Amino acid sequence: MLHIRLLCTSGRFWIAAIFIACLGTPALADLMIVGGDNKVAFDGPNIVFEAPGSDVVSVVDIGADPANPKIIANLPLMNSVFGPPTNLAITPDESLALVANAMNWVKVDNDWKPEPDDRIHVIDLTQNPPALIDTVTVDRQPSGMAINRAGNLALVAHRNSGTIGVLEIDGKTVSMVQSLDMGEQVASVAITPDGRRALVTKFSSHKIAVLDITNGKVSYDPTLDMPVGLWPYNVQITPDGTLALTADNGNGGRSDGHVDTVSVIDLSVEPPRVIDRVVVGDAPEGLAISPTGDIAVAVLLKGSAGIESDSWVYNRNGSVIVLEIDGKSVRPIAEVEVRGLPEGVVFSPDGRYLYVGNFVDSDISVLKVDGTSVTNTGTLLKLPARPGSMRGRTP
Repeated sequence: MLHIRLLCTSGRFWIAAIFIACLGTPALADLMIVGGDNKVAFDGPNIVFEAPGSDVVSVVDIGADPANPKIIANLPLMNSVFGPPTNLAITPDESLALVANAMNWVKVDNDWKPEPDDRIHVIDLTQNPPALIDTVTVDRQPSGMAINRAGNLALVAHRNSGTIGVLEIDGKTVSMVQSLDMGEQVASVAITPDGRRALVTKFSSHKIAVLDITNGKVSYDPTLDMPVGLWPYNVQITPDGTLALTADNGNGGRSDGHVDTVSVIDLSVEPPRVIDRVVVGDAPEGLAISPTGDIAVAVLLKGSAGIESDSWVYNRNGSVIVLEIDGKSVRPIAEVEVRGLPEGVVFSPDGRYLYVGNFVDSDISVLKVDGTSVTNTGTLLKLPARPGSMRGRTP
């Protein structure tokens, strides 16, 4: 959610001990991972930076009873709301989770301040309980990431470095094998289902970059850049690989009360091109496409944090815009209210439920999906930390 551009100075945050509170891990489960950041809070229009040490990464079972998701493990790992809500990922076989820590916390004149970090936590989901098994050093401010369907390669966008990191996944070993210079700030990345291409949001220049992936080597041709809406912060690709959608966050990432867009990219033609921009509302950030590919949802911040309560921009709650996908046509069909400062959004693997993380309220809203109809069930999953990011496994 937070889009402050910070320069890296020095300082590394070292976690001396890992204490894991676990309620038991099922042998086979569809999992969701949630990054909870308790270092950042809001006091009216002001962002408050609090002492580190209470962040939590939660592993959630969304398979046993999708209508009532259950936390099965809480790991006290530093993570960050700075960046898109896609700064973590689960491998297709649910053996590993990768969690980026975009920002380190340092003390300056008795005040806590964020600065870009360079770590990705590797969690073994097959252990009971799930456990941190490695921390990989990458470039500065790792943010949105994606894992290919083969489960052997991950890409991570580094906002401060302006690079795409290529991570090789070999069993339980994760290594950074390439750093690709993008020439400017990048926020998020998505890999096509066939694993041959990736799309990258070039946040500050309002463009989408196209990467080629061949035999694990990633290359970038700037002539393929596509102009989208203002401040693209998230990108997702349909299950059949024909379309991509971008959440064009607007206003440098802050709610301003004015409408913003979701851009539609046709990936079935050469070169890929933008074919539509769909007006959705104020500050879309979270973005997800259903496993069936017939709907997508964009999560709207709608002035639900960081705004004076008496401002015309302010709303207590954010919402979810439902987009119907019919061939190459994408149109909004409904809006569903959730809670304060919604960030990440995840479909259940069968596409019948939708989970939305509410940062201000430290909980997850459970929504029911019936075809193209989406309704709020009223069920809430309380979390031990404020959810800044959420992902299910790579399909």
